[in-house]
Amino acid sequence: MAYDLIIANGTIVSPQGQEIADVAIRGEKIVSVGKGLARPGEATRVVDAAGKYVIPGGLDVHVHLELPFCGTVSSDDWLTGTRAAARGGVTTVIDFAIPYGQQSLDDAYHAWLERAKPKACIDYAFHMAITNWDRHGPEMEKMVAKGCPTFKEFMIYAAEGWQSDDRAIFNALEKVKKLNGMLLVHAESARVLDELIARYHTPELMKKHGATLHAVTRPNFIEAEAIQRAIFWSQATGGQLYIVHMSTGEGADIVKAARARGINVYAETCVQYLLLDDSVFASPDGHLFACCPQVKKPKDIDRLWKGVNDGEVCVISTDTCTFTRAQKARWEGDFTKIPMGLPGLETMLPLVYTKGVLGGKMPITRFVEKCCANPARIMGLYPRKGVLQAGSDADVVIFDPKKEMVVDHATMETGADWNPYQGWSLAGFAEHTFCRGKQIVDNYKCIGEKGWGQWLPRERAGTL
Repeated sequence: MAYDLIIANGTIVSPQGQEIADVAIRGEKIVSVGKGLARPGEATRVVDAAGKYVIPGGLDVHVHLELPFCGTVSSDDWLTGTRAAARGGVTTVIDFAIPYGQQSLDDAYHAWLERAKPKACIDYAFHMAITNWDRHGPEMEKMVAKGCPTFKEFMIYAAEGWQSDDRAIFNALEKVKKLNGMLLVHAESARVLDELIARYHTPELMKKHGATLHAVTRPNFIEAEAIQRAIFWSQATGGQLYIVHMSTGEGADIVKAARARGINVYAETCVQYLLLDDSVFASPDGHLFACCPQVKKPKDIDRLWKGVNDGEVCVISTDTCTFTRAQKARWEGDFTKIPMGLPGLETMLPLVYTKGVLGGKMPITRFVEKCCANPARIMGLYPRKGVLQAGSDADVVIFDPKKEMVVDHATMETGADWNPYQGWSLAGFAEHTFCRGKQIVDNYKCIGEKGWGQWLPRERAGTL
């Protein structure tokens, strides 16, 4: 047999267009893409994808699995999280290896690898979090040599020991310029944010307003000012900057203007910022929806969708950080104690396809661009990931454009006993998912093998 597997007669989608063709796979790699490959005797197995879309495996380049945070640990570990990803058509994730206390970047890398390696059923990489510039700055070159060219700094989270100030961000951007790396920044203005939280953190106001204070204390300018500041340091240093989980229309305007000036900045948004608004906090379960930054206003949703199509939003991700109802209940009426984060890996591609493509907000080529090709390019994984072509990893997703499924946490792989999109009817769930040629979803059921996923070294951060 010439091939181990041929996916035949599917509509193959790329950012450049779509065509009916076959994908031939041998071992872990795509060998050929073209018409008429599925001749008798050519392959050990043939999967007929007629009438269905065939796309590259999705990449979620912003996830937090088994993350110690807010006094607990996020409930999706490397097994449930990657099984959820597979069922949703995601075959690669990038998590954040965060040093705690006096740990080095290498310590954090090994701690995350120890968690991921025995459990992950899809491929993965790490961004390295810089939490102490004087310690971690000199270690960056070693991490790039190891295969980790992307770094993360948080403008907030002083209590967690994660916060970076302007000096640290400026220095890190200088360093990634020299190392062909990239700095990811969580952009919120800490001093003003802390001031607003303090003003509303009273028993009377918390009793009166409940979880809505999570939104009241994070007005749009908290993000917008921080994005502007990070972009200024990127301009001054020439360092490549990536704004994570951008949630505001103002942020999109700032990024668009900066890119027009030739500044080396990319921005991602997350699914929740394209679909949910802050009215969710007024419901009895409003605290469940707390994430950081929080979901904003309908006008921000509209502006972010425009940014997805116009280019200032380069990537769609999730910032998956899953907590159960019991974990979320730790807040006990105090909005500052809500574990912040949402489940998202299992529903990212279905949500973007259903609400974006079927909803008339983007063409299907843009869907593949923002969820597959662009994240692979920007994060230094292209063309191994994010594209269906000879020589690429055989990460392939087949989905029926007409098949809808109702979101129900009780039937999902994720380690959450609730879902932000509970009851929504979505198309775009993976009927079949292959990761490096191995089938990990069959007829909408995850059959992934823990430990199949590989850590992916990257030589440098990429560009579009």
